[in-house]
Amino acid sequence: MSNHCKFAWLLAIGMIFSVASFAQSISGTVTDSLGKVVPYANINLKNGSNLVIAYAISDSKGAYLLGVPAATVKDTLRVEISCVGFKKQSKTVTDFSAPVNFILFPAVNQLKDVIVKDTRPWLRTRGDTLNYKVSDFSNPQDRVIGDIIKKLPGISVATDGTISYNGKSISNLYIGGDNLLDDKYNIATNTIPQGVVDQVQVIQNDQPIKMLQNKIVSDDVALNLTIKNGAKLQLVGQESIGAGLPGNYDEDLNAMMFKDAYKAINYLKGNNIGDDVANDVISHNLSDNLQKIDNNLPPTVLSLGSVPNPNLLQNRYLFNQSGILNANNLVNLKKGEQLRINLYYLHDTQQQDYKEQTQIYLPGDTVKYTETEKNKYQPDILHGQFTLNINKDKYYLDDKLITDYSQKNYYSALNTNGTAVNQTLNDNAMDFSNELNYMQSLKSNSIVEVYSYISHISEPENRIIEPNFNAGIFNNGTNYNQLAQTVNIPTWFTNNYLSFKIPSNYITQSFKAGFLVQTQTLESDLSAVQLNKSSTLVSDSSLNHLNWSRRKVYAEAAYDLPGKILKITLNLPLSLQQINYADSLYNLNKSLTRLYFNPRLFVKYQVAVEDYFSFLYNYRNDIGSIQDVYHGYILTDYNTFYANNADLTQSKNQLAQFGFNHRKALTLFFFSINTSFNHILDNNISSGIITDNFQQRIVLPFENTTNSWTVNGFISKYDFALRTTFSGGVQWQSNCSNQILNNTLLPYNTIATTLTASAETKVSDYMTFSYKAYFSQTSSSSPVDAGSYSVKQLQQQAAISYNPVENVFFKLSADDYLTYQPGNNLKYFFADASIKFHLNKLKTDVELNALNFLNVKNYSYLNLSANTFTASSYTLPGRIILLKLLFNL
Repeated sequence: MSNHCKFAWLLAIGMIFSVASFAQSISGTVTDSLGKVVPYANINLKNGSNLVIAYAISDSKGAYLLGVPAATVKDTLRVEISCVGFKKQSKTVTDFSAPVNFILFPAVNQLKDVIVKDTRPWLRTRGDTLNYKVSDFSNPQDRVIGDIIKKLPGISVATDGTISYNGKSISNLYIGGDNLLDDKYNIATNTIPQGVVDQVQVIQNDQPIKMLQNKIVSDDVALNLTIKNGAKLQLVGQESIGAGLPGNYDEDLNAMMFKDAYKAINYLKGNNIGDDVANDVISHNLSDNLQKIDNNLPPTVLSLGSVPNPNLLQNRYLFNQSGILNANNLVNLKKGEQLRINLYYLHDTQQQDYKEQTQIYLPGDTVKYTETEKNKYQPDILHGQFTLNINKDKYYLDDKLITDYSQKNYYSALNTNGTAVNQTLNDNAMDFSNELNYMQSLKSNSIVEVYSYISHISEPENRIIEPNFNAGIFNNGTNYNQLAQTVNIPTWFTNNYLSFKIPSNYITQSFKAGFLVQTQTLESDLSAVQLNKSSTLVSDSSLNHLNWSRRKVYAEAAYDLPGKILKITLNLPLSLQQINYADSLYNLNKSLTRLYFNPRLFVKYQVAVEDYFSFLYNYRNDIGSIQDVYHGYILTDYNTFYANNADLTQSKNQLAQFGFNHRKALTLFFFSINTSFNHILDNNISSGIITDNFQQRIVLPFENTTNSWTVNGFISKYDFALRTTFSGGVQWQSNCSNQILNNTLLPYNTIATTLTASAETKVSDYMTFSYKAYFSQTSSSSPVDAGSYSVKQLQQQAAISYNPVENVFFKLSADDYLTYQPGNNLKYFFADASIKFHLNKLKTDVELNALNFLNVKNYSYLNLSANTFTASSYTLPGRIILLKLLFNL
């Protein structure tokens, strides 16, 4: 740790010991070739055996002082100095009284390799890149590279596959330096055999555009998988075929290539054992990417009701029959020129049996309702992406054409508070987008950028509820056949700008000007189909034909200081927005014109080679969407009637974040802590009328404030003696919000605390053990309601792998779930086991799996959100016995 980071009392104690232990001293200064002082340089004093006998770091004035141990022979001493961005130097000591001064010369993007290498895991750092050797963390039971990544010190993997390094989510995962998958990197982690990967590299400050490197500040973190030379020369495949009881199957057939000129991951998967193949194609950064271009896609409006997923591993509760055909191919046409095609088709049939008891706490009253559902979901999804990328020192072009088509059918047999109804929902979506980004470096070293994005989406939704649902509300008390709700919001969107960047030795100036256009139409209809098959509107206020347009002209100045110690990005965007919306059915015709200034400041200060502080401040003015201003009622689900009676939502959003990151590569120690405060001021508030079987919601024109505090911490350390990676995390969040329920203003404070701990250990060459624990506590209170409500949950997972004899592998794993709510405690225990035999002659593995062999078939789950408490019960698949054959191409 740097001297300036030590506590004062430690320094005092160190000085006392120094006086007793050191008889002489060596001093000097460190400057660069321009005569400027170099702080935080590492200075080692070595003896004739090349052992470090004293250590110091240059101060803010470039000065240093080394204590020389008593009885040290002067003629054998050598002072060695190193610093990020400079070449290493050393000098022999000839006189203790003479200063030993250094003048350092630049070394472009180079940092001395740091290697710890014996039988233990080792890491190498070079500049902003950290390298993990895969073989140091693997064991014979690991199959895909994702099994290794989750064990690496400093890296964590969420249940949806999101990878984070030292508490920060990664932006991309490269394969051999190539971007094959964008942010759909679950495809790689769930498919690539771990045996073909040599190293997992962590790239901090990742700037993938060559012409912007060392010019534009990037805080992104990316991973890169380096492929072994032997694996680059041949087709790679890791196949598995499985069948079992009761009537189960699991197949995975794939073919991969990782040549420098051509990379591919192509596979066919299918199963009915609860493995949702849709997880492979999660786009981890989609929302961030859309926010950057200000493209607020209309969300799906209708549903069959809010059925939350339980806090279980997905394969514990999912009834599925899923399959996916996925093809990802990249060709390097020339150096820096790539053509990429990503295609997939997904089909699934999911079923769920579900019961829920909901309690909504109100002052002096509690609204309760009970639901029992048998649900079925059938998606068909087709996705295609075609990308041309040219990435050179003076020229950059990236063009992405994306098309999507999905057909999703939902079915539900529902019983709510004793009323039985059937629901069907058809949701068909089609969209396309094209994103073009072009940059050219001029002779003056300035950079011209042209950007253009255009998209269109249409998603007609049609839901039927039958028979005779709430006739008193929807059909004047007369019996009828069906209630039909339709919604569609076709949307065109385009964003275009021209940018001019002026790099210099210290700062890059960027100037941007552009325009944005969004046009939408919200069409909805709520009709009752009578017994004679005729159709009538439920009421005059159950129809919408709302036209919407949003236009923005904007200009932005940005300043980047991409220094080695201090990095700063300042964005100063100014925009003029005009929104028009009209619906002749309600004599609605309004417009809004606003001039907005949304500054953003990011600062990163490198206090030491492996330590840095970061700060972010962002002030943003947001305007609502078309779904904030429709006046006709929409039955969003079977018990929620929603409309708006206020002007367009306008929000003022202030976000401040502060963090500290520490890394010690030599000892494999990682630590980070981040805190943030988010203040949102809206010009309207949601109001609801809730009864035992129905909710009616509107938006009212009253100011509404939401404040949120968040603290995140992460720590990870590899213990060499125990051969174990220990990791832990903490998150605390306090959210203060307001809502109006049954004509009463209810301010609520919800506090959520989560603690995580894990250990991945290599007990011996034949045995590994892993343990994970997750504790959460959610509490909610309101000064209007004297009651306070809380839910505590503890999840534990453990697994042991054992290789008793050659070619025989055994694994046992278990999950334990404990939920505590005053007067209602729940506990569940699940266990899996497998045994695998490797047949050398056939180069095949035979694996027998017993999933959920204790045959747990029901699970209950408690959830608390503000003033709403739900107790849910799910039917589980039960025990599965599966025999699999696994082999490699």
